Amino acid sequence: MTRREHNAAKGLPLATKTLIPLSDYLGHSFRPDCDYIDGELQERNLGELDHSDLQTRLIELLLRAGNKTHIRANSELRMQVKPTRFRIPDVCVLRRDAPREQIVRTPPILCIEVLSPDDTVKKTREQVRDFLEMGVREVWILDPATHTATLCSGSIATEQTGGVLRIPDLPIEFSLAEIFSVLDE
Repeated sequence: MTRREHNAAKGLPLATKTLIPLSDYLGHSFRPDCDYIDGELQERNLGELDHSDLQTRLIELLLRAGNKTHIRANSELRMQVKPTRFRIPDVCVLRRDAPREQIVRTPPILCIEVLSPDDTVKKTREQVRDFLEMGVREVWILDPATHTATLCSGSIATEQTGGVLRIPDLPIEFSLAEIFSVLDE
């Protein structure tokens, strides 16, 4: 159910920001799924080929045979980052021994966001801040338009245009060229 469909079903105006109870969010499926931020449904930018290809490529790389002994990787998995905030990262990387939670409440090692043309700096910063405040070790922001990665940890953000990305504290790494190669096929 989209936010518009939810509002229409409740007889609410379509153009206004409507607060909905947390139980409504958790009790419904939204297509595509939405972030839930302090009572408001926030649609996510999805659906373009480069975004999808990068997301799929990341899962392929993360789930290589040798990596599976260390991690689990999921795409578009709900995470409760605060009591009234739920985010859905494009890719979520958890330690193999992390609890199996239908909605992730244990901080992952890494969250990855793939930028879409409609993403704003403000919205992306808010997502990254929520992940880091939850206890996520690192957040990667991949930009398919520029083939760059921004690594966020604590209050530091570092842009990389080449080289290797490493998952914190694990023997798992990928070159940026390896990640972005899917866009050149």
